[in-house]
Amino acid sequence: EKYDINEEKHRLKTHCDHFCDALDNNPKGKTLNFIAQEMGREINTLGSKANHAGIQKEVVAMKEELEKIKEQALNLL
Repeated sequence: EKYDINEEKHRLKTHCDHFCDALDNNPKGKTLNFIAQEMGREINTLGSKANHAGIQKEVVAMKEELEKIKEQALNLL
């Protein structure tokens, strides 16, 4: 069964853009952490909806990178 993940991809890109904008404007760790949480929600939803091994591998890779981002954001608190 196919699931449409376009909405999640769009929201994830929006969160990524918001994160980059926040970085350009003297970021605060909490702000970055909140945005990262939203990114994580979209990534999790992508993983739940995607019924394709290749996408699942990408979801795992995104989660690994997001954890690194969260660790760095905590350093700004």
